[in-house]
Amino acid sequence: MNYILVGIDFEEGSYNALDHAVAIAQKAKLDILCVWVCTRGKNSEKVKMIEETEKRFEELIKKYQPQLKLNKIKYKIRKGRIYKEIVAEAKKRKPYMIIIGTHGASGFEEFWIGSNANKIVTASPCPVMTIRTGRSIKKDLKIIIMPLDSSVETRQKAPITGVMAKHFNAVIHVVKVYTTQVKSIRRKIDGYAEQVIKYFDENEVKSLEVTLEVDNLTPEVIEYATKIDANLIVIMTEQETKTANLWLGPYAHQMVNHSPIPVLCMHSQAFMRGQRR
Repeated sequence: MNYILVGIDFEEGSYNALDHAVAIAQKAKLDILCVWVCTRGKNSEKVKMIEETEKRFEELIKKYQPQLKLNKIKYKIRKGRIYKEIVAEAKKRKPYMIIIGTHGASGFEEFWIGSNANKIVTASPCPVMTIRTGRSIKKDLKIIIMPLDSSVETRQKAPITGVMAKHFNAVIHVVKVYTTQVKSIRRKIDGYAEQVIKYFDENEVKSLEVTLEVDNLTPEVIEYATKIDANLIVIMTEQETKTANLWLGPYAHQMVNHSPIPVLCMHSQAFMRGQRR
């Protein structure tokens, strides 16, 4: 867990992902492993693609290595399907997190559009940060959004969110997301928020509590994050279910596909323990 895995396709989105990885690696003192996957072409074509890719990686290392000081930036070339190879590399090496760009530009776009990013988020054994292409995004995290709902898993993102916030001296907005007027559910969310705020206070992490009344989690959380110029949204892939969300697909997938702000997705600890068996 002493490195960040970055999916690279040499398009704008993956360069943005690499920039964010470098910013985090500098603060957390982590290495970076860039992974490119050769997915198509005859053997002779693959050899040429791999040779060209190695040259481009050497250029990237020359550019970014001075920024990492004592830590290293390396690369790995794999062959196969993008999401399967990225996940396989993560399961083998157990990185701190994966960072990928989504909606890549021409040439490699079929590798990085929503479905592949969603598959990586779904199957990854570690947290995954997704960053949309074409957005001007601040790498220096100052405001982090951590939505809380009534699911049991919702609090599990507090430790990694707290660590990220301390690295960047950021403020965490603990957002109580109410999707119902049922008092027992609202009290449960209130209790979770109280526990999380206490945890952050004990660990000297700056935080504040916010309340949102929403009909649909994704657009309204994104709207709030955009309004306050947040730099990161941290979510669980498991969350409470509401009919309005079922029409659009899982909450995490909606966030990955639609958020203009980087999204850090993580599975519940029960899921991650199961992956290591």
